[in-house]
Formats: sequence, C-alpha cells, structure tokens
Amino acid sequence: MAVPPIQATGLTVLGRVNRLPLLLDVIVGLLTTLALPLAIVAIPNTISVVSALLPPDIAGVGILRAHGLALPVMLCAVPLTAAALGRLAPAPVLVAGLGLLAVADVAGGFAASTFGVGVLRVLHGIAAGVLVPATFAACRERPGPARGVLLPIWAASLAVAFLAAQALALWPLDQVTSWRVTLQPYPLLTGVALLLAAAYFTVTRLTRDGEVPQAGVPAAGDGASRASAAGGGRRLACTAGPSAGIAVLAFGSTFGWPPGLIVVVAAVAVVALLASAFAGRVEGAGGRVVALVMIAVGLVVLPTAAQLTYVELGGLGGPGLSGLWVPFGLAALLTFAVALAAGRLGEAQVPKLVGAGLVTMVVGLCVIRLLAPTASGMPLLVPFTLMAGGAAVAVASAVRGVSLSGALFGLSLCFPAVLSGFLLGTGVQVERLRAVSTSGQVTSQAMVDGFVGALHLWALVAGFAVVIILVLGAVLATRTAERAMDALPPVSPDDGAWGAAEDPAPAAEGSVARPDDDPGRDPGTAMIPVVPAPTRSPEAGAGTDGNGEGTDAR
Repeated sequence: MAVPPIQATGLTVLGRVNRLPLLLDVIVGLLTTLALPLAIVAIPNTISVVSALLPPDIAGVGILRAHGLALPVMLCAVPLTAAALGRLAPAPVLVAGLGLLAVADVAGGFAASTFGVGVLRVLHGIAAGVLVPATFAACRERPGPARGVLLPIWAASLAVAFLAAQALALWPLDQVTSWRVTLQPYPLLTGVALLLAAAYFTVTRLTRDGEVPQAGVPAAGDGASRASAAGGGRRLACTAGPSAGIAVLAFGSTFGWPPGLIVVVAAVAVVALLASAFAGRVEGAGGRVVALVMIAVGLVVLPTAAQLTYVELGGLGGPGLSGLWVPFGLAALLTFAVALAAGRLGEAQVPKLVGAGLVTMVVGLCVIRLLAPTASGMPLLVPFTLMAGGAAVAVASAVRGVSLSGALFGLSLCFPAVLSGFLLGTGVQVERLRAVSTSGQVTSQAMVDGFVGALHLWALVAGFAVVIILVLGAVLATRTAERAMDALPPVSPDDGAWGAAEDPAPAAEGSVARPDDDPGRDPGTAMIPVVPAPTRSPEAGAGTDGNGEGTDAR
C-alpha cells in the first residue's frame, strides 16, 4: 500500500531524529578523548626548557611563577564548574571552556611580558578546570548502554592524559625558535575540539526539539542526574576553599622555601584532602570512595610520569621523547581496552575492581624502581600500562554507582592531589640534588644519579600513599557495612518479616525510606524496607537503570 506523502515525510523526519542520539554518543566520545588531554597538557610548567629563547627583560624566576599559575587556578575552577553543572547542561559549558582555551592559544602568540604570560596561564587554568568536569557530565548524562561505554572512555582518557601530559607538553618544544610555543602547544587540536563542542551543542538542541513530550518523562538534558547535582552544588562549591588554600601554599613555596618545609606542607595538604574525602556528605559512602580513588590517582600518576619522562630524556641517558612514543601509544591502547572491559562487568564486581586498580598502580610504581632508567623505551611499556590501566579501572569502576554530584565531588579533590604530588616530588628531588651539590663531587653522572634516586624515592613514597588510601577504603567499607547492619530494624521471630519503622504514621505498602529525605543520612544505610520487597533479579537492583548505572531515588 502506498504511503501518503505527509506520512512519508513524517517517517523521514522521525528516522533522522532517531539517529541523533547515536550521533551524540559518537561526538561525546571523540570530544572526551580530545578535550581531556588538551586540558591536562595545560598543567606542566615547561618555560624553563626554552629559557635560552626568553628576552632578557622577562627572563628569571618571575616568568617561572607566572607560567606555573595554570594548575593552582585549575584546581579552584574544577569545583566551581562542578557546582555550576547542577544547573547548566554540559554542552554550553564545553563550548565556553574550549572557546576560552582557543582565545588563550591565539593570544599566546602575542605575549611579551611576565604579566601577560601570567594572565594567559590563568586563562589556561580556568579553561582546563571547566573542561574536566564538563566532559564527565557529558558522558554521565548519556542514557543506557552509551553511558556504560562513555564513562570508561572518560576514565581512560583522564589516565592516559595524566600519563603522557609531560611528554605532550615537551614535544612541541623540540627545536623551536620561539618561547611562545609554550603558551600555544596544540592550537589546531584546540580548534578541532571547539568544532566538536559546537556540533555537540547543536545536536543537543536538535534532539530536544525533536523529542515528543510525554507525561512524566523529562526532556533531554533535564535528567535526574542533573537535578541531583543541583542539590549538591553548594557542597561541591565548598571544596573550592581547601583547593584555594593548597594553591596559595603551592605558590608560596616558590619563594625559596626549604625542601623539608615543602614536603611537610604537601603532606599536610594530602592529609587535609583525605579528611575532606571522609567528611564529604555528597552521595555518602559512594562519594567517599570516589574521592579516595581520585586522590590516589591525582597524587601518583601525573607527578610520577613527569619525573619518569624527564629521567628518560636523551640528555640523561634515556631514549628521549622519540623513544617513548611507542610505549606511550601501546599503553594508551591497553588502558582503553582494560577500562572498557571493566565497564562490562557487573555491579557486584565494582569494589573488587576499585581495589584491583589501585593495587595495579602500586605494582607499576614498584616496576619503575626496578626498570628506570632504561636506554630503550620499550621496557617502560610495563609501568606505563600498569599505572594508567590501574588508574582507569579504579576510576571507571568507582564512578559507576554514584550520582553526578557524588562523582564530581571526588573529581574536585583530584587536582589538589595532583598539586600536592608535585610538591612532594619536588621536595624530594630538590633534597636529593642538594645532597649531590654539597658532596663536593658535582659531575654530570652524579646529577643523573641524583635525578634517578629522587625518582626511585618518590615511587616508594607514592606507593605507600596508595597503600594507605587502600587501607582507608577498607576501613570505610567496614564502617559502612556495620552501620548498615545497625540500621536494620529487629526481625520478629514469629513472622520473619522486616520490623516496622518506629513511625506513628503508617507507611504505604512497598515504600522505602529515601536517602534524600534526610541529608545527613548515609545513602548506603538509609534504604530500609518497611515491608518485604517483591523478588527481583540480581541484575535489576533498585537504584540502577538496567545498565548498572546509578539513578536518583527521585
């Protein structure tokens, strides 16, 4: 039977609309794998590499401080952006972040003073601090199976970016003739990412316009995840306070502080971050687990990879950057593979995967002590893969069962941990090099040995730090289980049913106590059935969307 022209046109439009979600998933995946590395590459301070090209009027310690402003600003921008994402869709936030990064890249070609460099690095830090939580929110808001793929992609992109950030920041500086390249390392890729963000913004608008409103069905971009993030926005913004404190301490340490004091300050900062993770009331136990994992990953991966990259440069006897790209590339592929594989496992495996990922990172740190330095780059494939793969698995698994606000709370503590790791590593390195300089035998080999010794000592310190975080996670799990058992009402020996809650008002049949009814109650212990719940399959537990992803009770 022939289809009337009006109906045929409607079917064509419907087919185009149905293809838009798949197009969105592809754009979000590509945007994540490109924008995250661009954000993390803004962290390393590489101006000293091109110090010989600096004009005499801006050379000195001041330009080093100005170029190092990106990370302190970034760790303050992340929690503020995370709080804003409770009310804003990620698409316009991504466009704004990449637009700001593109402006800073273009203006970098005209920098001519220390003040100008400082302003541009502040813009880099703001843009990077916007992109990291916005890319996560974009992946997290995708529905169904797409989210189960995009979240591991985001975690793997973050881990690989941490692993290769120092090398990626140094690569454009090889045989350059202008010091301004440090302010615009990858302008073409920034432009491509901005085009992807614009396409993402456009398609989200088309998707929203093409949807047919139904009773009880929220419009696209107005899901429960963002509503939950709005509720926790104020708590997320509060994490900007400790981040700003750590940033101020880090900036102050550049004014001639002794290495011992720098190490003490960094250690105090790590303790403060761990205390913030345990005191955080966003998402309860799940949010605390994400926070502990993010602290461990931020503290270890980038600071360790940065030191390892410097030790393996050609001037120190290593293969140089050209010899590192193959192990970096293979490690990146393996990291994405293991993260996607971990994402396909069931929810019951999440605690084991988180622990296994952190243990794998510790093994990678041990391998660094055994293999580095090496004259060939290929042996480094082992520690690269162990560190990045373990970090990706731990992060991807930890964020699966929590809301957007809970995951962003942990992410807000990640970059203060990165800065604390750099401070600890710098303090250890300066102390080792000072010991070499005061020994009376200052030779090139002695300096190389000092750098290598500092790397080995830092790997040991970082390994112990991750082990301590593992122990704290185990304590948290034990306490959560004990609180859950204590919260259970007594069981009547006569009927064997759940005890009724001590509430004068009768509860409706099949109702449960909602975790958001009491903000001070731990969601992990607040779900107390009033009457026996109907039988469910293990895969379709309450609080999931059928793909193992957490949803809000509302």
